[in-house]
Amino acid sequence: MMNKEMIYEGKAKRVFATDHEDEVLVSYKDDATAFNGEKKGTIVGKGVVNNRMSNYLMKILEEKGIPTHYVKELSERDTIVKKVDIVPLEVIIRNKACGSFSKRYGVKEGSELKCATLEFSYKNDDLGDPLINRFHALALGLASEAELTEIERLAFLVNETLIAYFQTIDIELVDFKLEFGRYHDSIILADEISPDTCRLWDIHTHSRLDKDRFRRDMGNVEEAYLEVYRRLGI
Repeated sequence: MMNKEMIYEGKAKRVFATDHEDEVLVSYKDDATAFNGEKKGTIVGKGVVNNRMSNYLMKILEEKGIPTHYVKELSERDTIVKKVDIVPLEVIIRNKACGSFSKRYGVKEGSELKCATLEFSYKNDDLGDPLINRFHALALGLASEAELTEIERLAFLVNETLIAYFQTIDIELVDFKLEFGRYHDSIILADEISPDTCRLWDIHTHSRLDKDRFRRDMGNVEEAYLEVYRRLGI
């Protein structure tokens, strides 16, 4: 029997305690936010898409030797995951120029990069999740040298795996955000992989199939999420 005591509520998910000390229940919401919470709304069905898509991709990553927090999907919106201590870093991998990268460096959106890039943001809503480098992370005690090295290694491995997978369903992985957590003595992938956290473009039309449709008032938001879900075939 699950203990339904809620221990945390974020922008997109609620987290509940369970009868197992090392596990929590994550329930995905349809709430949508952008620009550090300044824009708020609802994307009907988003919680279902994000939960099931994230679980599906986590299982694919596990098969490639990437440790994740995934334990068991309970329902369309609810999943049991390992209880981790989240490393307070957002890890952004970019394969093409887009979003803040394009604005920051004056590069046209969609431009090819010479190589995939990795950025760290300090997870702190009050500060606006500022961009930092590994020396800042070390100086602030956010992670150890060994942890940062492992996070970087896993992040690029996730990128390679997801690029290859998404190509099979005619989707281009432009960029995405990851979060990692400490689980006992290991660093493992946590949070989610979804249209909320990834920029996903149709390979042929370059139509955006992600939260940019909500951020930029492009319309057809629910349809974009459902199109990704349809292509996953889950």
